[in-house]
Amino acid sequence: MNYGFDGKVALVTGASGGIGRATAVAFAASGAAVVVSDVNDAGGQETAALITAAGGKAVFQHCNVANSDEVKALVARAVSEFGRLDFAHNNAGINNMGANEYDDDVWDRAIAINLSGVMYCMREEAEVMLKQGKGAIVNTASINGLVGNGAQPGYTATKHGVVGLTRHGALRWAAAGIRVNAVCPGVIETPMTAPLVANPDMRKILDGMTPMGRMGKAEEIASAVLWLCSDQASFVTGHPMVIDGGATAV
Repeated sequence: MNYGFDGKVALVTGASGGIGRATAVAFAASGAAVVVSDVNDAGGQETAALITAAGGKAVFQHCNVANSDEVKALVARAVSEFGRLDFAHNNAGINNMGANEYDDDVWDRAIAINLSGVMYCMREEAEVMLKQGKGAIVNTASINGLVGNGAQPGYTATKHGVVGLTRHGALRWAAAGIRVNAVCPGVIETPMTAPLVANPDMRKILDGMTPMGRMGKAEEIASAVLWLCSDQASFVTGHPMVIDGGATAV
């Protein structure tokens, strides 16, 4: 669906591939200029190139969301390049599958990227949107932000935190015309899950984790992000939207 975002500007973090790339491309296809961000420079530049090759507008900015100065520079780039910021998808995050998240370093890194990074982004994005009197922010949480996960304390805690930050932002800025929502994906086929999917037995397990019998696609999450940013969702704020093929319905 084309939402008619002509003249609008979107910022997407974690956009070198997967959900972030799909969202950046979708924003551009709907007419928005896009600021593509990631720590993976090659992947991020490739996303921007895909957009421009299709006739859209995009620039790439390296940003480690765990660094507040780099986040400030990222949002400033959006304004200097395109003059405004209408939409933001705070998608950058890590999943420490296979690591012991009780280790100090692993825990601290998860908090820094998955939670502090979202807060830094929201803070800077809202400052610009407040001056405009309107804006929409979507954070990437997870179904593990709504239910427990016995294997990953750091990931689960940070994604619960993202849902909390989303609700906080929705309440803080609702009267100022800024809506803040979150998407809570289930098992999605992305570069992050690619190593697991490569194993046929593991792919069968992952497909079987949802009642729909398959993994989700990045484009399906992107569709939800764009809807949440559109005027069709004008009365929706503070909502953690579950997109999981029915996994949390059981």
